[in-house]
Amino acid sequence: MSEVSEASSLPAATLDQLMPLVFEELRRLARRQLAREHEIQTLQTTDLVHEAYLRLAAHPDVVRYGRPYFYAAAARAMRNVLIDAARKRGAMKRGAGAQMLSLDEDRAAADTYGAELLELDEALERLTLLNPRHAQTVVYRFFGGMSVEDTAAALGVSPRTVKSDWALARAWLYDALRGDVA
Repeated sequence: MSEVSEASSLPAATLDQLMPLVFEELRRLARRQLAREHEIQTLQTTDLVHEAYLRLAAHPDVVRYGRPYFYAAAARAMRNVLIDAARKRGAMKRGAGAQMLSLDEDRAAADTYGAELLELDEALERLTLLNPRHAQTVVYRFFGGMSVEDTAAALGVSPRTVKSDWALARAWLYDALRGDVA
């Protein structure tokens, strides 16, 4: 992480200058996200980082606000890439102009993961309406793999608040995914 600390001290760094310094950290975050796919790799780690980079490149000011903000933005970008991939798999499953194929175990597992990810995204959108900070905490911690301290810095709250928000958000999401929340 020392490279990341050095990168955040660059006063006028552009995204292109920053990426070589933080690329391995972003790959680590991407690996963590893809590990949740239960060994069904619909995206490769580097592909996820590159897709997230393309989304970040649309917002070049992302590097101006410091390390926590940058990683929070990267977490959101990776989440969006994964959600879009899950939606695309869902569209393909429903036809999308393709011919019928037999369903093998790998495809069934990927479809299950995609459906779970979409359910989580829908629940997270509902949580955003109820408590945006709790939802952001989930995005940063779950999708971004950010530490409590980095999440606190990105949100401008104390680590204790992040721990509390994280616990409350996980409990709410658990109930929402079970159908216990209206």
